Amino acid sequence: MDASIEFERPLRVVVAKPGLDGHDRGAKIVARALRDAGVEVVYTGLHQTPEQVVEAAIQEDAHAIGLSILSGAHMTLFKRVLELLSERDASDIVVFGGGIIPDADIPVLEEMGVAKLFTPGASTQEIVEWVRTLKEPQPS
Repeated sequence: MDASIEFERPLRVVVAKPGLDGHDRGAKIVARALRDAGVEVVYTGLHQTPEQVVEAAIQEDAHAIGLSILSGAHMTLFKRVLELLSERDASDIVVFGGGIIPDADIPVLEEMGVAKLFTPGASTQEIVEWVRTLKEPQPS
């Protein structure tokens, strides 16, 4: 077998519910839609700390982290996850998310480094199609 052959690993996403928000129905629906579309999904469960989310993503060799935040703590939680990824030299893990996020906060979060935000009304198909783009070659 030629050792230079590189096998492409499946797209893997960690879906997480950080903070004290206990409403995970949307996160579970997104996780299932991604799984049904052939994405490997690791759902971390409720009440995760940013540290737990980042550790799971690194341990699972994830391509991306999808955060679901309905509690209003999105500015703090996204920022902390991005900081931890940077500290762990794992900034190549893409961060996206959704939930109740005011329109005015979206550009600020994107400037912080959040790749994509889905607000209420986004379809699971839209989320799946966007996540699939993570496997496409990125322009240099």
